[in-house]
Amino acid sequence: MEALTIHALHDKLVNKEISAVELTEKFIARKDTVEPDIKAFLSDNRKNALEAAAAVDKKIAAREAIADMAGVPGAIKDVICVAGQNTTCGSKILEHFKSPYNATVIEKLNALDYISLGKTNMDEFAMGSSTENSAYQITHNPWNLDYVPGGSSGGSAAAVAAGEAVWSLGSDTGGSIRQPAAYCGLVGLKPTYGLVSRYGLVAYGSSLDQIGPFTNDVEDCAIVLNAIAGHDAKDSTSIPQEKKDYKKALINDVKGMKIGVPEEFFVEGLDDQCRKALEEAIDTYKKLGAEIVPVKMPHMKYGLAAYYIIAPAEASSNLARYDGVGFGFRADGTDIVDMYRKTRTEGFGPEVKRRIMLGTYVLSSGYYDAYYLRAMKVRTLVKQDFDNALRTCDVLLTPTAPDTAFKIGQNDNNPLAMYLGDVCTVTLNLAGLPGISIPCGFKNGLPIGMQLIGKALDEETLLRVAYTFEQNRTDLKKPLPMGEVEL
Repeated sequence: MEALTIHALHDKLVNKEISAVELTEKFIARKDTVEPDIKAFLSDNRKNALEAAAAVDKKIAAREAIADMAGVPGAIKDVICVAGQNTTCGSKILEHFKSPYNATVIEKLNALDYISLGKTNMDEFAMGSSTENSAYQITHNPWNLDYVPGGSSGGSAAAVAAGEAVWSLGSDTGGSIRQPAAYCGLVGLKPTYGLVSRYGLVAYGSSLDQIGPFTNDVEDCAIVLNAIAGHDAKDSTSIPQEKKDYKKALINDVKGMKIGVPEEFFVEGLDDQCRKALEEAIDTYKKLGAEIVPVKMPHMKYGLAAYYIIAPAEASSNLARYDGVGFGFRADGTDIVDMYRKTRTEGFGPEVKRRIMLGTYVLSSGYYDAYYLRAMKVRTLVKQDFDNALRTCDVLLTPTAPDTAFKIGQNDNNPLAMYLGDVCTVTLNLAGLPGISIPCGFKNGLPIGMQLIGKALDEETLLRVAYTFEQNRTDLKKPLPMGEVEL
């Protein structure tokens, strides 16, 4: 049995084959069953979820139209503010912080009668590639509990892959939606920077962060993007734009389209079985009438190094606010300086400390020009490489990650190996472009992800190319690894 989808469940709700309350209760029961093994959630929102479901049932009974997402249970990464709920960012320093307001994406979802079963686990302040860096728990990959689900949005990905939710929201600073989507066999979209409001998203790297969806198929991805995209006056980086219906992009046809394959993403270090799956995906597109175009992007090899200078620099600035004074955890100290030091020492985990120290170093006097300024120049060159490639191609096709998910604990003492897992994804955040990861195969029972990269604000083409592959490679569809929710 295939995974349940938003669009299929919407039809069942409208046709009164099941009520929203019954559906929510079934997913709550599912969550209670598998959550001890998966550890995807940091909070439980069942009371509010059942109240929201009852409101949807009233609308259906009154023959009112309901939104596509109404009554379908989802989950929210714990870096997105929801009024009255804890927003911990996976950190002890915000353990008891309750958000006083809703993020803009939550306001948009509220207007559509969304249901959330809780906030999901994450690497602390979104810093990590495995969801092992949470201050609270390690999330497990539903395909194999000994493996990581990816990060930093691993809780959101695992919740959907384990059938605890039908959809979820994550955030992507350097691949934190696309990489977990690849590891967990899901569709994961990082929208164009500025397409989705960041108001209410706790900042890691302000010029890099974007909110996006995890779903079981591309149509659901379009549905969630419809719900959360749009201009927001509260976010100065939000792009003014006309409202689009991304479902209209779901056309099963790539004839005549040009798909670029950058050789720099297929170099040594890419696992052989992942390479084979990607080559088979490229052959699929050829058979469907697309033109495959080899492209060169010479500055991609510097992207990872530039990212791990720029992102920590922005993190160093953004996380300076957690000092024990305004909000969050406060340690006792003999004076204010001692209180600052103890608060940050006790409140932050090792990965966050590592990135704050690195970021502070590259921004310091004498090192700014040598590191940060050069990284920003590389960022411009990376953006130019993408612009040049996308002038001749409709989309680019790359691996999402060099390999499938790795074992929990495998990279504990090797942060560099962990960072290298982001090599295929970080450059999109530097360039602000949209990227989507979709399943393209399996290796030893673990999913392989393929990344498609589009032009800025051209999510329609990206969704169309992804949808066409999905519709023509039904051999890749497998049941959820832990079984499906029985309706």
